[in-house]
Amino acid sequence: MFHDLANLFYPKICNCCDSLLLKAEKVICTTCLHQLPTTGYHFDNENATKKVFDARLRIENATSLLYFKKKGIVQNLIHNLKYRKQEEVGSFLGKWLGEEISSHPGFKDIDCVIPVPLHRKKLKKRGFNQVTEFGQELAKILDADFVEDVLVKKSGSRTQTLKKRLGRWGHIDATFMLENAEKIQNKHILLVDDLVTTGATLEACGNKLLKIKNTKLSIATMAITD
Repeated sequence: MFHDLANLFYPKICNCCDSLLLKAEKVICTTCLHQLPTTGYHFDNENATKKVFDARLRIENATSLLYFKKKGIVQNLIHNLKYRKQEEVGSFLGKWLGEEISSHPGFKDIDCVIPVPLHRKKLKKRGFNQVTEFGQELAKILDADFVEDVLVKKSGSRTQTLKKRLGRWGHIDATFMLENAEKIQNKHILLVDDLVTTGATLEACGNKLLKIKNTKLSIATMAITD
C-alpha cells in the first residue's frame, strides 16, 4: 500500500523508456534490460575499446559495458544520469560491470579506481560527477580504493569539434593536473568514464596517471559509441 501511494505522487520510471517501473524493478524495466546492447568486451582482450588507444596509450586492459547509439536506449540512460540527476544509473551499471569483470584475470589486481574528473564549476552546477557512483561500485566489488583527489581538472573546455585531433588533444591534456600523486605510486589504476568516443579525454587523463612512478593503467566505461 505504501509503495502504491508513494508511486502515485513520486512515480518511478524506467531510465531507458520512461515507462512506470513495477515493484520488483529498479532503475530499468525488465523489457529494456533485456534490450540493452551489451558488448561482452571484457571477454576479448583485443576489443574495440582497447583498440581506441592502440599506439596512443599504454594500457593493460580496457572494457565498455554497453554500445551507445544516437537516439537509442543507452543514450536515454546516460542522459538521465547526467542531466536528470538519476545517480542510481551509475550505481546500477557499476554493480553490473563489476560483477562481470571481478573474475577476469586482467582486472583482479586493480588497486584503485579513479574517475575522469569534472571541473569544479561544472561540478558545482551539476551537483555531482556522473561517474562517481559507477566508480565507487566498481571499487567496492574489485576490493580497490576509490580515489578522487589525485586527478584534477583545472579548467573548463569548450567544444572541440572544429579543431584538428592533435590540437584538440593538446587542449584537453592541458586541463588535467595531478595532486597527491604519492597516493597511487606502484598501483594498478582503473580509470573510469561514462562514454568512449574519440578517446581523447581518457588518453589525456591516462597519460597524466602514467607519469606517476610504477603505475599501470586499465580503462572501464559505461558505454562506447557504436
